[in-house]
Amino acid sequence: MQRTRKGFTLIELLIVVVIIGILAAIAIPKFAETKRKAYVTAMKSDLKNLVSSAEAFYSDNNTYTGYTAPTGSSGVTLTYTGSATGWSATATHANVSGATCSIGTGTDTPSGLAEGQPGGATCK
Repeated sequence: MQRTRKGFTLIELLIVVVIIGILAAIAIPKFAETKRKAYVTAMKSDLKNLVSSAEAFYSDNNTYTGYTAPTGSSGVTLTYTGSATGWSATATHANVSGATCSIGTGTDTPSGLAEGQPGGATCK
């Protein structure tokens, strides 16, 4: 009597598990970088929204003094410093350590950054 066995051997299953492990080791770092880019994009977006609201405030009051920055999106913290003739702001994200984005207008534009452009040289 001849029996035909159906199924996989232990070696075949181990080889498949090893291949899946190798693919996961390659894919996970790529996914982590994609998440970091999304967090930086959220910081830039919040800074762009801050620009619009700060300029609307200036248009109404002819000064940046007294302007209160809006709250950032989920995980984003905005820090705003304003004077009569300019302002600067930074954004950080709780899930990205060491990443900050800066923006400024008028006399308070951060050094190395073009006026009114979020990110630029200081978005890391």
